[in-house]
Amino acid sequence: MRPLTDTVPKALLRAGGRSLIEWLIARLMRAGFRDLVINVSHLGERIEAHLRDGTHLGVRIEYSREPIALETAGGIAQALAKLGSAPFLAVNADIYCEYDFARLRSVLQALACTKTPWNAHLVLVNNPPHHPRGDFCLAPDGTLHESTGTCFTFSGIGAYRPQLFDGVVPGERRALGPLLRQQVSAGQLRAEHYAGPWMDIGTPERLRQLRDYLGAGHDCG
Repeated sequence: MRPLTDTVPKALLRAGGRSLIEWLIARLMRAGFRDLVINVSHLGERIEAHLRDGTHLGVRIEYSREPIALETAGGIAQALAKLGSAPFLAVNADIYCEYDFARLRSVLQALACTKTPWNAHLVLVNNPPHHPRGDFCLAPDGTLHESTGTCFTFSGIGAYRPQLFDGVVPGERRALGPLLRQQVSAGQLRAEHYAGPWMDIGTPERLRQLRDYLGAGHDCG
């Protein structure tokens, strides 16, 4: 996203009159998720200054500060002290979607039950042009496989048990993908397919596409 992100963190890039992260916060708030922990690293002070404690957005925000970017699994492990011991929802801040996060409430309740045999639940989307092969294959029963079933792309939205990150030391840089694939191999990962609007805002061109989409009045929320 450079040069855009040289002075503005990606989460604060704007489209349709809001920053990317404000679109997500609005949808989380409407779904009843009002206690948020936001990981910050590159230009994180700008995110904190913009969002503050979240009360003006109808939520309560705490910040987990990373001296260096720890990637997704490392960032989650660093934030666990603030997230607590219950299953939680995690969302990438550089996506746009119209997913109804309220759908994950029952998933979080299931993950809180010790009898539930899986440790995480992912939201998968149709493969975008820049990622045509997808990440995981989804079977009709909701289980994930490396090569059996229809392959989709991980949206950056997931519900997790904290125990999934027991092997990640706080402060360690660790990607989420290998950790999820271990869970797939162990049969402890489930997913759902979401076919609605979703964009990974990873390039200036995709940001322009989102601005065109929102400028045309397509957003329903």
